[in-house]
Amino acid sequence: MRKTKEETIQTINLLLNTAKHYFTEKGYAHVSLEDIVQQAKLTRGAVYHHFKNKKGLFLAVFEDIQKEIGEEVEKEAMKSEDLWEQLLNGCRAFLNVASQPDHKRILLIDGPSVLGWDTFRMMDRKYSMNSLRELLTAMQEHKLIQVTCIDALTHTLSGAMNEAVLWIAENNESNETIEEVMKVLKALMLGVRR
Repeated sequence: MRKTKEETIQTINLLLNTAKHYFTEKGYAHVSLEDIVQQAKLTRGAVYHHFKNKKGLFLAVFEDIQKEIGEEVEKEAMKSEDLWEQLLNGCRAFLNVASQPDHKRILLIDGPSVLGWDTFRMMDRKYSMNSLRELLTAMQEHKLIQVTCIDALTHTLSGAMNEAVLWIAENNESNETIEEVMKVLKALMLGVRR
């Protein structure tokens, strides 16, 4: 029996949501495809058809989270017309969303080890770093920052925020911890402000 496009999308979303729940609760190593398909009331064939294997399903869940974070960062950044405010709003949104409990294990713990650093960095670049780079380039064009290498600044800020998110998550995502990181990020950016 052939499925409609809408049924296919529903199946994919059901698998992604079920897998996200299991990967969050148990971690990649402690989840079997059988757990996921039984909960979703589907067959292993559905996973193999849409994602090839458990790692492919994990990658799709990981990418979904990256996309969600990127969209939230963009939404929060655009609440201001001021480029400095956009940068700070985006940084704060990234710290808030990336450190949420349902993202911590998948994004920060299992992501790098399951997918490897190359894939992790590729996803980070696709959903976070490219937007950050675009904003920093606009800031440079408007003579708001005095940096000769936007790539160096982008990688430095991105790396700092990724590490800060780990620290925030370890400290139970407290608002005080996020505020401490924001103070440091503001001080760092003042160093390149024109």
